Amino acid sequence: MQQEKKEKKSLKGYWVTTFLIGLGFFTMGLMDPLYDNYVPIFLGYYIEKNSLIGLIMTLDNILAIFLIPIFSALSDRTRTRIGRRMPYIVTLLPVSALFFGLVPITAYQSLILLVITIFCLNISKQAVRGPVVALMPDMVPGDLRSEANGVINTMGGIATILGTVLLARLMDVKVTLPHLGEVDKILAFPVASVFIIIAVILLFIFVKEKNSKVSSEEEREEKDNEPILKSLKAVIGEKEKSALFILLSLLCWFIAYQGILPFVGKYTTEVLGTSAGTAALSSGMVGIAYAIFAVPSGKFAHKRGRKKTIRGALIGIIAVLFLVFLHSTLTAGMPYGLRLGTFWALLFCFGIFWVTVVTNSFPMLWQMADYKTIGIYTGLYYFFSQAASIISPPLAGGATDLFGYPALFLYGMVFMIAAYLLMSRVHRGEPSED
Repeated sequence: MQQEKKEKKSLKGYWVTTFLIGLGFFTMGLMDPLYDNYVPIFLGYYIEKNSLIGLIMTLDNILAIFLIPIFSALSDRTRTRIGRRMPYIVTLLPVSALFFGLVPITAYQSLILLVITIFCLNISKQAVRGPVVALMPDMVPGDLRSEANGVINTMGGIATILGTVLLARLMDVKVTLPHLGEVDKILAFPVASVFIIIAVILLFIFVKEKNSKVSSEEEREEKDNEPILKSLKAVIGEKEKSALFILLSLLCWFIAYQGILPFVGKYTTEVLGTSAGTAALSSGMVGIAYAIFAVPSGKFAHKRGRKKTIRGALIGIIAVLFLVFLHSTLTAGMPYGLRLGTFWALLFCFGIFWVTVVTNSFPMLWQMADYKTIGIYTGLYYFFSQAASIISPPLAGGATDLFGYPALFLYGMVFMIAAYLLMSRVHRGEPSED
């Protein structure tokens, strides 16, 4: 009887729902890598200093650290005929698509227009991110969310592949525009916007949220929601410090990742000599690995333990970054194709280890929370990850200005090593814990 009960607790009845909800994550996975790869290149039309480009690239993260909690809380309290998350999704995602399509066009106009477009894009994109993330736990039972999260991460990886491997090739296609004439480095963005609009339409048609009134219990919980700084103080004050150390660890590995990510496209064009359309394929290798290994990495951690799996993956990342640091020197005499291919292979390996860290760290933090503090721990996860995104790009850009591009990968290694050491102080969060 117990075995029969376990068999019923599978994602089988929720595959279609999870897939459709994943369309929201798909839109983010489509926009983010194209934005991260090409916006630094567009800004480079007007700005020479990588440190200043890195500073502008933190704009979306500065907005995210405020807008994600605010709009998540607003959507918690929203009650409409189409649900509480859907009103934000069907309004803000199309607005994001509009400004996303305009980014490369304004890049040919002026720096002011480009920055205004980036600002408007990031307001709408970061405001909708919270409701998009919250839609899955609204629709999928608690005991199935880890498996559902793997499916959704896979869809994000597929979107990254579509954006960086396929759509990015359109950046080499020349188009004729009024007042601009024949130009390239444009087409991928508006085409991606069309995919975003299609995803929103499918979400709206097929995903039906519950339409319910706020219960007295929900009202009590909303009043008890603690602000992020108070939540952080509560975690620091805990006698057992595992939650604090995993938050510090994720701060370090996101500092490493967010420092490298905005400059990979520039690195491939300026150091490896790729075209604009090929530049995003480097991030595409990470996306391919992400899509393939999101679910297997979660299953592996369930068998071997999350802490061991994450620390092992961090060692793998450190080794890969060291090889990338040496890559331009070791491959200097190689043919262009082989040189580029080995770089892509290293980034594919990076993606395997990175998705292993990301897939298992959030469930590990959730495991340390109880029913009343899950929201607090979720907010802290985003607070630390977005803080890293604000801190890192200007630091990494400054390092490349001073010491050249190889310093970018040493920078990443230092923070990944710090994350590995901090994870040794984490003693909770395993799947076997009650």
